[in-house]
Amino acid sequence: MPANGDRTGSGKYRERLDALGIQLPAPPTPLGNYVETSLVGTLLFTSGILPFVDGKLLYTGRLGSDLTVEQGQEAARCAALKALAAASHFLGDVDRIRKVLRVGVTLMTTETFTQHAAVADGASDLFAQIFGKEPGHTRLVTGAYSLPVRTPLVLDAIFEVVA
Repeated sequence: MPANGDRTGSGKYRERLDALGIQLPAPPTPLGNYVETSLVGTLLFTSGILPFVDGKLLYTGRLGSDLTVEQGQEAARCAALKALAAASHFLGDVDRIRKVLRVGVTLMTTETFTQHAAVADGASDLFAQIFGKEPGHTRLVTGAYSLPVRTPLVLDAIFEVVA
């Protein structure tokens, strides 16, 4: 495989999801005046996605006081699945995704919380299970004092897609 991680076509990610027993949730709906996905060339960008399950946040509160790292990882995994659902819905087929290029995770934390990377691994580990560990994706994880609707995190992703 080339050093930059390029691949020669999409994988059989639907089959991989089935083998892992993962069912994609319903795609998210915007909380404001924006779209959940935007395609530019072969890059599909998602908006910030919250960890909603059946119309409710999986967790609310701040990492480091209200929530554990493990709960944060669950929320990150949930948001990653929602991002994948948004991409699949937009593309019409999850197998049109070639690779996860970048994941951004913003966490609502206490001032002293330092386990940002461990929480974001909930999303990264899920993507590695589905798309493979190599060559991986880039990631930016940040902390914030306030996020919309007391969500513990917001996740966005950039996918490379088959045109």
